[in-house]
Amino acid sequence: MEELLYLEIPTSDITSVINWLQEDFKIDKLTKKPTPSGIRLVSAKFKDIKIGVTESLPVELSIFVWYVQRTTYLKVFQWGHIRFPRAKEIIRQLTTEINNHFPHEYSEPPVIELSKQSIFEALSPYYPLTVKYFQQMPRGEYDLQRVYWWEQQWRKGVKNPQNPKQVVFERKQSIGPNSQISYDLIYIGGALGVIHAAVMARLGYKVLLVERLSFGRMNREWNISRDEIQSLINLGLLTNQEVESIIVREYKDGFNKFFDGNNPNHLRAPILYTPRVLNIALDSEKLLQLCGAKLKAAGGDILDETEFIHAEIDKLQVDVTLKGIPSQQEKVVSGRVLVDAMGTASPIAWQLNGIRTFDSVCPTVGAVIDGGFEPGVWDSQYGDVLNSHGDISRGRQLIWELFPGKNEELTVYLFHYHQVNYHNPGSLLEMYEDFFTILPEYRRCNLEKLVWKKPTFGYIPGHFSTSDSDRIVASERLLTIGDAASLQSPLVFTGFGSLVRNLERLTTLLNVALKHDLLSASHLNKIHAFQSNAAVTWIFSKGMMVPTGKFLPPQRINVILNNFFGLLADEPPEVADDFIKDKFSWLTFNRLALKAAFKNPALLLWIYQMAGLKDMLCWGRNYINFTCNTIISGLLNSWFSQFLKHIESRIKPHNPGLWLRLLAINYVIYANKPKR
Repeated sequence: MEELLYLEIPTSDITSVINWLQEDFKIDKLTKKPTPSGIRLVSAKFKDIKIGVTESLPVELSIFVWYVQRTTYLKVFQWGHIRFPRAKEIIRQLTTEINNHFPHEYSEPPVIELSKQSIFEALSPYYPLTVKYFQQMPRGEYDLQRVYWWEQQWRKGVKNPQNPKQVVFERKQSIGPNSQISYDLIYIGGALGVIHAAVMARLGYKVLLVERLSFGRMNREWNISRDEIQSLINLGLLTNQEVESIIVREYKDGFNKFFDGNNPNHLRAPILYTPRVLNIALDSEKLLQLCGAKLKAAGGDILDETEFIHAEIDKLQVDVTLKGIPSQQEKVVSGRVLVDAMGTASPIAWQLNGIRTFDSVCPTVGAVIDGGFEPGVWDSQYGDVLNSHGDISRGRQLIWELFPGKNEELTVYLFHYHQVNYHNPGSLLEMYEDFFTILPEYRRCNLEKLVWKKPTFGYIPGHFSTSDSDRIVASERLLTIGDAASLQSPLVFTGFGSLVRNLERLTTLLNVALKHDLLSASHLNKIHAFQSNAAVTWIFSKGMMVPTGKFLPPQRINVILNNFFGLLADEPPEVADDFIKDKFSWLTFNRLALKAAFKNPALLLWIYQMAGLKDMLCWGRNYINFTCNTIISGLLNSWFSQFLKHIESRIKPHNPGLWLRLLAINYVIYANKPKR
C-alpha cells in the first residue's frame, strides 16, 4: 500500500464531499465503486494479484475522506505492487477538480441591530456553539458584544487601508499657548497603556488615561517569565512583594509540540521544553488595578467608559475630543503628547501607516475555565506553550496554548498566524466556533461539565520591519505603543511581553523628549521597540501562514515547525530561551538556519512559495540590516555606554536632540544581548 495524495478540503460538510466523489467525479475507462467514506477506482487491465498464500489484492486506488477540526481531509492510497495506470494523471485531475469545487470561503459576520434583538439571538444562526457557551459565562452577553465589536473594528481597518478614517487632524496655525493644558501625556487605551502611563506619572508628569471599557477589565490573560517581569521592579513601578502578589501560578516547565503524524520520519521532532518561557501566570486585572492606583497616587487621572473621537494637533499642543459612553456627552482635553495604546483596533495606527499598518496578525480566542476537567487531563505544574494537534484546517494552521492559573483555573487559547488580506481579514467569531468544536479533540473534556469564567480574545499584530524607520510609530506630538506600534516578536512574545521587555527603553527616551520639548515626528519616531534580530525572524512567521486562496499540503506547516523546533530541542536550554525571547545573536541565527536547511533542503523553497519574491527580497534587506547592526554593535559594545556617561554633561544641555539619538542607538546596541 502506498499513499499517493493527502489533501485538505476546506468544508465541514463531509457528506457533500462524499457525494461529489461518488456522483460528479468522472474518470474514463475506470470502474468507480462507492464506499461509506469515498470511492474505489478499479482498473480492468489487471486481475487480482496473489499476496502471500491465501490473500489476493486488486490493483486499485482507494479514495477516502474524514472529518476533524471542522474540516475535511482526503487521502488516496494505491493497493498492490504494480503501479496503477494513469495514477499521476488521476491525482492531478482529482486535485484540480476538488479544489475548484470546494474553494476557500471567507465568510463575514452578519450585520446586526442590537436595538431589535440580543447579540445571542442575532448570532445564534451563524455561530451556534459560540452563543451556547457564551450564555454560560458570567458576563457572556457583554463579552460577546465586545468580540463582535472588535472584529468589526479590525475589518474596517483591513478593508480600507488606503483610505482609513481620519481621526487625527493637523492645525496649520497654532491657536497660541493654552493655559488650559491639563496634561503632559494623554493615553488612549487602558490595558498596556496603564503600565507605561504609571511609569511616566511616577517620573513627575501629569497623565490622563482614557479607557473605552470599565477600567481593569481584560480580554486576555498575561504570562511572562521572571527575568522579564524584573524590569517592572527595576523601574520602581512594582515592589518584589507586589510582583509576588500578582503571580497566580509558576510552572515547572512548558511544552512545545507540533503534530507530526503525517510528517516524514526524519522531520518528526521531540517535545521542546522551555521552563523559563511564559512560565509565570499573572492576575492581569490585579496588575492593572495596581498600576492604576500608582498612576492616581502620582497625580494622574483615569477616565473609563470613555471613547476617543478625534484629536487636533498643532506645534504647541494636542486637543483630544472624548465621549462618555453612558452619557454620550463630549468633552475636550488638552495635553502636550497623545499616546496611542488602542491596539489593533486603533484608527490612529491605520491613519499613520495605511496599507503597511500590520502585515500579519494572530486572531486569538480562548477562555478561562474554572474547573470541570477530568483528573489527569492536565498537570497544573506545566504549561502548553505552543501545540498543534492536527494539520492545516480551512487554510489555517491552528495552534493551542494552555496555561494553568489560580487554583483550578486553566486559560486556553487557540490562534493562527495570518496574512492581513482585504478578502480574508481573519475572524474571531469563526475561531470561537473552532475553539468550542475542537477543544474536546485537543484536551479530553466534556464541554457541558466545564465551568466557564470568561472569554479571552484579540488580534495580535505583526509588522515586517526592514529597519527602525520602516514603520511610522509617531507624528507631531503623537506616539504609538504596544500593539498599535506593532514592533513585536514574530514568534510568541507580542503585546504585553514586548512592552514589558522594552519598557525601560520606551519610558527613558520619552522622558528625555518631554524634558527637552523634543516632540516633533522626527524625534518621537526614535522611541520604539525595534530589534534587527526580531525583524529577521519574521520569515518564520511567514512559514506558519497559508496565503489567502492557496492550497498547501496539509502537513506543510507542521513539517516546518517540527524541523525548526526539533533543532532547538537538540540545543542547550539557553539557546531556545534566547531565540524565543528575541535575544539571539547573528552567529546563533545563522548556525540554526544552516542546520535547518541541511536537515530539510526543501525548506527555503517552501517558504519562498508561501512568502513570494517581494517578501523574500524584503527579508534579504532585513538580513543585511541585521548583519550591519551586528558589526556596528560589536564595534561599539565595549565602550559606547561608558562614552555616553562621559559626554552627557556636555551634549545633553546644548544639543538634547543629539542626546536623544545617541541614547536610542545605545538601546539598539544592547537590545539583542542575552542577560544572564
